[in-house]
Amino acid sequence: MLSLPLLSSRLKAPAGQRDPVLSALFLSSAATATALGLGFTLSALYLTRVAGIPSRTVGVGLTVAGVFAIATTFLAGRLSDRYGARAVMIGAALVQSAALAGYCLLDGNVAAFVLLAAALLGAQGVHGTAKVTLVAQAFSGGDRTATRARIRVVTNVFVAAGSGLGAIVLAIGTASAYRTGLVVAALLVLGSILPLASLTMEAAAPVTPAHAPSSSAPLRDRRYLAVTALNGVIHVQFEVLTLGLPLWVAGHTEAPEALIGGLIVLNTVVVTMLQVPATRWVTDVDRAGRTVFGATGMLALACVLYPVAGALGALTATAVLVAAVVVHSLGEVLSEAGGWELAFELADPARPGAYQGVSQTGAAVGAALAPAVITSSALAYGLPGWLLLGGAFLAAGAGTRALSRDARP
Repeated sequence: MLSLPLLSSRLKAPAGQRDPVLSALFLSSAATATALGLGFTLSALYLTRVAGIPSRTVGVGLTVAGVFAIATTFLAGRLSDRYGARAVMIGAALVQSAALAGYCLLDGNVAAFVLLAAALLGAQGVHGTAKVTLVAQAFSGGDRTATRARIRVVTNVFVAAGSGLGAIVLAIGTASAYRTGLVVAALLVLGSILPLASLTMEAAAPVTPAHAPSSSAPLRDRRYLAVTALNGVIHVQFEVLTLGLPLWVAGHTEAPEALIGGLIVLNTVVVTMLQVPATRWVTDVDRAGRTVFGATGMLALACVLYPVAGALGALTATAVLVAAVVVHSLGEVLSEAGGWELAFELADPARPGAYQGVSQTGAAVGAALAPAVITSSALAYGLPGWLLLGGAFLAAGAGTRALSRDARP
């Protein structure tokens, strides 16, 4: 894990950024990310082993909740424009905290589980959109993308910390330990409200460009919708690491299964170290498009290296998988930096919430479809499936590059 001085250097803000908002976002994100790490680690086993919900029912319920979350992600942008992003973040955190606390009371009631899961995932979607909207409102120019990068670093580090706390709970293994872990997660989310509530209205007020164009509806902005859809395709890459890679290593390579955890840690370290520097490549729309295209080339290369590892012995396969994850991680940080810049710069500054809601929805749809895409391509057909997946990434990058060639009028 990064030392505190090194983490601080990763997060140092450039001169001129609005420090009160930045500090509030860092503190709030640290709290919610720790809760998220706890939830990731505990929820599936808690629901099946302690709450008595059948595993298949858990899968169906989370799928229903995920679809609901897509809708709330979109609507949150409009709510942020109307009521303010900070207020929407606070409301979403209250709902998340209540839902996590409600999980502790589950006792085999499927309907209650589905409602609580929908509330939890839906509020997480609202919270994410509102957070990005607050960045869009409170910062301008390249500071917006740089701020998102720093928030992502904070999120990665504290999700890992929360997962570590979850591992302690799993080691204890009692029902009361699980419930205590969920209560801690609920309190962390509740605590994330405090730095936001302490912001003055002036500190959280939007930064409006001097020559903002007239308001336009993002659903009629064909270029923005196209870029968003292509970014949704690229977003499948995250499930490649968390779903596709573990299953591929365990079932199709000679590499030891213990390597899986190390590869995930390697990805976390690369992202934490390089996400902020990656934003220096994306100083305008054209460079952002070129960066995304280059990043998808790296993702496509990783999709060649993963199946190659399946044809090699344990030692060589391990080396190839490590190289593949490094390449994949570089593609990840560059595609995120470019995607964020496009989401900000191609949006109408007069309606930041509505536009960021559309952008976040594209990512949410990509995440929702990713498991089916990966299992029906790479995991189902091996090398041809991996090549198809890599080709989809590259095509999405090429489309993004074409749409970003001309600066926004």
